[in-house]
Amino acid sequence: MRIAVTYENGNIFQHFGHTEEFKIYKVEDGKVVSAEVIGSDGSGHSALAGFLNDKGIDVLICGGIGGGAQAALQERGIELCAGAAGDADAAVAAYLRGELVNTGANCDHHGEGHHCGDDGDNCHCGDKEEGCRGGDEEGCGDDGDEGCAFGCCGGTRLKGKNVGKKVSVHYRGTFNDGTQFDSSYDRNAPLEFICGAGQMIAGFDAAVANMEVGQAVDIHLMPAEAYGEKDPAAFFTVGLAQLPGAEELTVGEQVYLQDQFGRPFRVRVAAKDQMTITFDANHEMAGKELNFHIELLEVED
Repeated sequence: MRIAVTYENGNIFQHFGHTEEFKIYKVEDGKVVSAEVIGSDGSGHSALAGFLNDKGIDVLICGGIGGGAQAALQERGIELCAGAAGDADAAVAAYLRGELVNTGANCDHHGEGHHCGDDGDNCHCGDKEEGCRGGDEEGCGDDGDEGCAFGCCGGTRLKGKNVGKKVSVHYRGTFNDGTQFDSSYDRNAPLEFICGAGQMIAGFDAAVANMEVGQAVDIHLMPAEAYGEKDPAAFFTVGLAQLPGAEELTVGEQVYLQDQFGRPFRVRVAAKDQMTITFDANHEMAGKELNFHIELLEVED
């Protein structure tokens, strides 16, 4: 089985027709055995369905998607799981476990998520136009032989012999207390990405930029080099009466809401009382120091 995810900076890109990249996962016996990021060739909404069909895709995981594109995917026998948000790898893992939380769009065999906007009522999160991105910025395009680092649009460019090249790495991520939060070793699936193209968090990209094939490094990243600090403005409170089903939510639970444009984004329940509920739209890794063990396996020129 091959799963495609609309992709940007490690997360699920929220507009199917405008996605510039897909992350493609090859799955065998219910496990991811390889993954790679590919360009979308600039195709539009319906044409992307043909593009995915040509790539042998069986399942598409994405955020928002129009009716025409949905119909085109259906005609080609591609299963659609729309309304997903957040980390792409985590969404695929949840899909394979049959636990992918969604907004109910064409993914009904993976259970039901909590809905904001049932019965025609939309729930808006202030002025937020994007899903939870933890301060991520879009990567800039390549400029000659040197790619642009994650977040480089502010002026800081990443330099190194691997920048702009496709690399393959194994990695293990841990918190400061030693707790592991992710590992490509455990999945037996190396991570492939274009170094310096904005597909990884800044500190990870920078570490790989000058590594030698076969080299392994251990790095410690402060929040500014990872998913940013927690943004107080990303906390918001709504009345329980405004959100059908919210009375069943518990503190710490992660659910999906919609912004004013109907795009889904993931939030965590931060607090709740008899009248109101407070959500946190920060990335779940925001404000955290992260540690990575990285092993460079391959560099393609």
